[in-house]
Amino acid sequence: MIDFRSDTVTRPSASMLETMMKAPVGDDVYGDDPTVNDLEQWTAERHGFEAAIFCSSGTQANLLGLMAHCERGDEYLCGQQAHNYKFEGGGAAVLGSIQPQPIENEKDGSISIDKLKAAIKPIDPHFARTTLLSLENTINGKVLPLSYLKEAREFVNLHGLKLHLDGARVYNASVALEVDIKEVSQYFDSMTICLSKGLGAPIGSLLLGSHELIAKAHRWRKVLGGGMRQAGILAAAGKIALTENVTRLADDHANARYLAEELAKVNGFSVNLEHVQTNMLFAKVDSTINQQQLVDNLKEQGILFSAGNPMRLVTHLDISRADIDTFITALKRAL
Repeated sequence: MIDFRSDTVTRPSASMLETMMKAPVGDDVYGDDPTVNDLEQWTAERHGFEAAIFCSSGTQANLLGLMAHCERGDEYLCGQQAHNYKFEGGGAAVLGSIQPQPIENEKDGSISIDKLKAAIKPIDPHFARTTLLSLENTINGKVLPLSYLKEAREFVNLHGLKLHLDGARVYNASVALEVDIKEVSQYFDSMTICLSKGLGAPIGSLLLGSHELIAKAHRWRKVLGGGMRQAGILAAAGKIALTENVTRLADDHANARYLAEELAKVNGFSVNLEHVQTNMLFAKVDSTINQQQLVDNLKEQGILFSAGNPMRLVTHLDISRADIDTFITALKRAL
């Protein structure tokens, strides 16, 4: 199958599977899985944090970060398009009793500092206590510039807030910016990293922060049923993802650009090339095109993508230039 639905569909390589099979393991709930411990210690140091915790998913890692930063009745500021607000089942509110305060994202994915300032609640029993600002980088494939991250850090310092990064695709951001990951992570009190998207691990995410924050996250992970036993089998894949699959993200970005350029040549599809900054593109589709019929038609040919307007297409390590050419040819034929 040629699958453009998401970079979550990536599969582990043969060498990654071999490493997983040979990984030394223990019981991670007791803290004695050596492969998990190695991944957490290495990742924390690599990104400039004191500690890290291995989680089953990015949703869980984000929720642990929010619950570790905020108490019941607190609120966090975020973008209207933020994944941990819009696409994670309302977990912060449902399970953490934390109120999200979403603010409309700007066209570049950022959140206006002036709008954030206006959203901070007064110290008053009538209001939730504003505790945290959560950003996402990349967001819908767009990269937040380092200058904006610096401005956000100064903002939270001024107002006594903490700063969290949903870094599901943070390595796409660092590769696009051509900077070391610490140039991004330095601004945050906590951040998540997803291992199972473009980096190619089969499962897992990490939450990074201070010793105190991660200790709280450990307790909440147990409460949420996220304690895993011989998790080193999975952590081994995560270490390979972070050490071997980062620089190749540039290939995904180049392929997304090529896909966007080719798709823009197809009648009925419009792509803003300026917004194609990493491995994700959005195309406006003419109303005369029956998207569901297209989806069904191409699925029969072994090509998967999701309908929508705009329609999202994502490149990843299992997508080649030849796959893109096959998709474009099949799309033209089906129209």
